Amino acid sequence: MEFAFDARTEELRAQLLTFMDEAVYPAEQTFHDQLDALENPWAWSTVPVLAELRAAARSRGLWNLFLPGEHGAGLTNLQYAPLAEITGRSGIAPAAINCSAPDTGNMEVLSMFGSEMQRKEWLDPLLAGEIRSSFAMTEPDVASSDATNISTRIERDGDDYVLNGRKWWITGALNPDAAVFIVMGKSDPEAARHRQQSMILVPRDTPGLTIKRGMEVFGYDDREKGGHAELELADVRVPAANLIGQEGDGFAIAQARLGPGRIHHCMRVVGVAERALELMCARAAQREAFGKKLSEQGVIRDWIAEARVRIEQLRLLTLKAAWLMDTAGNKGAHTEIQAIKIAAPQTVEWIVDKAIQVHGAGGLSQDFPLAKLFASIRTLRFADGPDEVHKNALARNELRRQAERHG
Repeated sequence: MEFAFDARTEELRAQLLTFMDEAVYPAEQTFHDQLDALENPWAWSTVPVLAELRAAARSRGLWNLFLPGEHGAGLTNLQYAPLAEITGRSGIAPAAINCSAPDTGNMEVLSMFGSEMQRKEWLDPLLAGEIRSSFAMTEPDVASSDATNISTRIERDGDDYVLNGRKWWITGALNPDAAVFIVMGKSDPEAARHRQQSMILVPRDTPGLTIKRGMEVFGYDDREKGGHAELELADVRVPAANLIGQEGDGFAIAQARLGPGRIHHCMRVVGVAERALELMCARAAQREAFGKKLSEQGVIRDWIAEARVRIEQLRLLTLKAAWLMDTAGNKGAHTEIQAIKIAAPQTVEWIVDKAIQVHGAGGLSQDFPLAKLFASIRTLRFADGPDEVHKNALARNELRRQAERHG
């Protein structure tokens, strides 16, 4: 059993760590200051310092690292995992190297299932960082944790498809640079349960596509990521050539998209946990209460030790899932992907919570990143499927495995 990273991964890790120290961390406050000064507060991808970071990242070869195959850097999941962890330490790092959601998942969909025309029109500019995109699946009127409930209609009409429905929590949709939406809807309600859905590309300026409102997460608007929006689709007409794959492929495409997406989230939040632990230790070393440093208090040391143990456990589980995805495929790694999707947000939520506690009232304020990190991590217990759905599937598979084992 080999725990060392290969030579290419180590080289990229060293380059990325240097990039973070030299460029990303020093730019964080500038990014937020420039974002606050924008006329359009949602146009985060136009912030000047982000353009500078992107140019620097490309010049260093730190670009599209998430995407395997001919369209990306050609890394395996196991090679990308420690790189994603590093970028998780800063909110602007994923965008700086063109590895931010939902663009990552959309690029994966187009690279795997898109037609030559679709790749030329939408994938190429996404790979170049010239545009952004959104993924519109979740709906307000149905329990979207069961993707077969999706009710937005995609109906064929001659050479076009016509869409009607509502979507919400559509990340990045408020950003004017989000030039295209991948919309999942129901194209054949009479088909088999998992063949009723399709996915289709809807350009932003298509008549009938309306962004109704921005949405907040615990009071945060997440505008540095383009925000989250509620959309209305009213007789939205797009060419039939915009369909991704074939009619009825939507559910399978969604599963192919969400597998890597889930592990990318988990990789990045390991980095969040590391940064929260750093902040916790720094604060504990600085502050004194009841005659001694917080770092000398037994309860604080218990939290610090427990945080380190939990981070190591989560990292190893994430790396195992990445390795299995590379060697056995996404289906072969299904159990481990579900396990990290359950473990990651709960683990990191606990660590961020303890970091907030060590910071006292300051941890709740805008003076430290912890409150916003907590809100962001809490959303991951819903994103790409709620905990309960993954636990149910994981338990079902475990019961089946045990039954087969014991006859």
